[in-house]
Amino acid sequence: MSPSHTAGTARPAQDVLNPTPEYLAFWRERHVCTLTTPRPDGSPHVVPVGVTYDPESGLARVISNKHSKKIRNVLAAQAGPDGGPRVAVCQMEGRRWATLEGRAVIRTDEASVAEAVRRYAERYGRTPSPNPDRVVMEITLDRAMGRG
Repeated sequence: MSPSHTAGTARPAQDVLNPTPEYLAFWRERHVCTLTTPRPDGSPHVVPVGVTYDPESGLARVISNKHSKKIRNVLAAQAGPDGGPRVAVCQMEGRRWATLEGRAVIRTDEASVAEAVRRYAERYGRTPSPNPDRVVMEITLDRAMGRG
């Protein structure tokens, strides 16, 4: 089944850099999302997260504590020959859903973390409390799909 199909019904793939207005609007609404990262044994690790989508830069961002399992999963896989591991973020509401996929890296520099926190506060309407262990997972997007 190609990425633009699901359950036997054609679903248009989205251009990650130029999404439709409806797709982008859905990613601007306040929704809890899921993040899927690969565990060292290859099995999927799925957790709830807040996600921001930046089509201008082709990135999705997830802020987290540097000691979390999702961050450790990405760091363990980052050392591989392909760079960062493939991950996916997804959100849904009723029959609407949207998935973004790409390769993840962990950024610890102050500017990257601050930008991710700013975007999180914009989408979710609250600024996270300060955390000296905060990092950002940046996902360089190469696939988007969904149903609006």
